[in-house]
Amino acid sequence: MEAAEVSVSMPIRLLPEDIAARIAAGEVVERPASVVKELVENSLDAGATRIEVETLEGGHKLLRVRDDGDGIAGAEVALAFRRHATSKLATAEDLFNIITLGFRGEALASIASVSQVTCSTRHTAEVTGTRLRIAGGEIVAQSSIGWPKGTEICVEELFYNVPARRKFLQTPRTERRHIDGFVTRYAIAYPHVAFTVIHDGQEMLRTTGNDVQREALQQVYGLELGGSLLEIAPEWAAEEALRVRGYVGTTTTHRSSRGYITLFVNGRWIEDMRMTYAVIQAYHTLLPVNRYPIAFLLLEMLAEDVDVNVHPAKTEVRFRDPDAVFRAVQRAVRATVISEAPVAATWQPDSPTAQAPNDTDAPAPEHQTSQNPLWVELASLRPAPQFTPHTEAALAPTRAPAGQRVPPTSPGAKLPPLRVIGQAATTFIIAEGPDGLYLIDQHAAHERVLYEQLLTAWSEGGIPTQPLLEPVSVQLGAEDAARIEEHLPALAELGVIVEPFGPNSFLVRSMPASLKQIAPQDLLADIAAAELDRSPIREGLEAQMVRRICKRAAIKAGQTLSREEMEALIRSLEQCHAPRTCPHGRPTVLQISVEQLASQFERT
Repeated sequence: MEAAEVSVSMPIRLLPEDIAARIAAGEVVERPASVVKELVENSLDAGATRIEVETLEGGHKLLRVRDDGDGIAGAEVALAFRRHATSKLATAEDLFNIITLGFRGEALASIASVSQVTCSTRHTAEVTGTRLRIAGGEIVAQSSIGWPKGTEICVEELFYNVPARRKFLQTPRTERRHIDGFVTRYAIAYPHVAFTVIHDGQEMLRTTGNDVQREALQQVYGLELGGSLLEIAPEWAAEEALRVRGYVGTTTTHRSSRGYITLFVNGRWIEDMRMTYAVIQAYHTLLPVNRYPIAFLLLEMLAEDVDVNVHPAKTEVRFRDPDAVFRAVQRAVRATVISEAPVAATWQPDSPTAQAPNDTDAPAPEHQTSQNPLWVELASLRPAPQFTPHTEAALAPTRAPAGQRVPPTSPGAKLPPLRVIGQAATTFIIAEGPDGLYLIDQHAAHERVLYEQLLTAWSEGGIPTQPLLEPVSVQLGAEDAARIEEHLPALAELGVIVEPFGPNSFLVRSMPASLKQIAPQDLLADIAAAELDRSPIREGLEAQMVRRICKRAAIKAGQTLSREEMEALIRSLEQCHAPRTCPHGRPTVLQISVEQLASQFERT
């Protein structure tokens, strides 16, 4: 029996003003970082040279942005919080010549409609200031006050009147990280402005505002990373109508995600996948597979050549000639990297000390296949049946109550006893089994062994740790430091004892006893870059971290192994529950049966 169709006819009517305002706010105000973005951009438009951002509970409770800009005239303060009120546009033609960050006249009204706002301001031409209080879009009070030149806007109880939106806010630490990610980018793009960020009473970022961009980079990214980035030379800045400035990482400085590629157009931070791809393409063949560059680019072009009015939050733009912009970005970045940081000689497998560029989760690069006949032979082989990453997540053990042993996971196809023959291309172990020849990827195999060992130790009660002789100090960028701070309990569970040591700095006191060879700086940078809380693989945070740790600690391709080391690795792999794949789903073993060998030698 078919279900009866229900038709509900409702008259057409205008939405009440308060509902329309809340809907509009949803396009502009997504989370506390969205509020910070709008207020900081207003401060920059007002000519501020000092901007202070303060939060309580990640912005859930309070957001305060204070500047020393031109301020708002007392007669216009209330008007500034009306929808579509703006000082940036006068005619429709102005939309095609936008040189300011804010112009829509929606931000303040949207913020005020979903929070409790206090605006304290004094215009540079006035002797007294004005304070305005608004709750849910309605003016509560307005008075004259004494106030220094500039504006302070306090936003309290964000989404207090939209509980459906409030419940979607993340933890205070996560919201703080999003705020840090925005402010740090603008602190670099505007080095003449002194930025300060304070979370829950603790200062997390301070830039000098001395108009030296290299110093701003170091204050945000740390002395080591900020000092190592390459500046794009003026001769690579393309033509006069389109200039590309900024800083890019060397071929030895890279991360595991695209999140370290930052783009500004005419002083506005944008997110553009095509321009991001232009940066990635500029490093083609220069970085290991599945690794991404660090880049901070400032594009300058004529206002009429870019349309910034295509997104409510103004994070996307449209270029008049996107192909020209793509080419300019790619040319400037690649020329800088090649001219200032020449790439080392291509890896040769027959060099016993060479380090292969392919220590990642992808097959060998094409240039290796063309240079080494062994890669051609391997490409024709079919890997043994393997698990997908989603299956891998299901196999990961969960933490058991104290004293209770975790039963082994369902085993994959176990390996038979193998006899080590030797090593090929300082990358593959050649072994003989009862049913043919086996080629083992030493990096992938060691990842699998470490992964199961660490997860088993963790699930059974704890990973043995080894205190470092001297604690290692690690400094990270503000956004990376916020991620590490979120993960401190999980890192401690895995034997990595890390303590906060001042703004954006940490002390690493202990490491897993079996992984002492990992550099703490590299480990924390990898964990921060992995964005583990947004992993598409449905597994626990600890299991995700173990995969990252094992990838960093595993034997690398291109590393010469003794026979004893190869035999120990093979014995350990034989004991694994899923020995035929690495934790990321790549095959660890390729098998050539006796029949295949006989056929190749025409012995059939």
